[in-house]
Amino acid sequence: MSIWFAEPPSLDQLTRSGFARHIGIQVTDIGPDYLCAALEVTPQVHQPYGVLHGGVSAALAETVGSVAANLCVDPQRFVCLGQEINANHLRPVSSGRVIATARPFHIGQRSHVWGIEIRDAGERLTCISRLTMAVLPRPAAAERA
Repeated sequence: MSIWFAEPPSLDQLTRSGFARHIGIQVTDIGPDYLCAALEVTPQVHQPYGVLHGGVSAALAETVGSVAANLCVDPQRFVCLGQEINANHLRPVSSGRVIATARPFHIGQRSHVWGIEIRDAGERLTCISRLTMAVLPRPAAAERA
């Protein structure tokens, strides 16, 4: 059984603009209860010691969890915004591709909690994250202007 509110758009449309696209995050897979996104680990996303920056791992986790949360609600009525994130960095990655997989722990009317695992090309766990999303009413067009 699918957790998505409606048929999801194409994978490319899910990260079409903004910060995620700027650093190279791409949504790569969607299943009935998960969403995956990938990032190439290059010197542009390294910290000074030549490995993937922890903040970039957190940004990858928040991106995939945020996109997933927003696919679970009626986009005409609600928007999901990040409320809290934590990340445990378990293994350094200096090159190759990392894949983040988001799965829900809780999908409620006012909040969601997502678990995100980031794995390297060898499928070794490099980071785990938990993301809490607030589900807010979408402001009317007049209020946004």
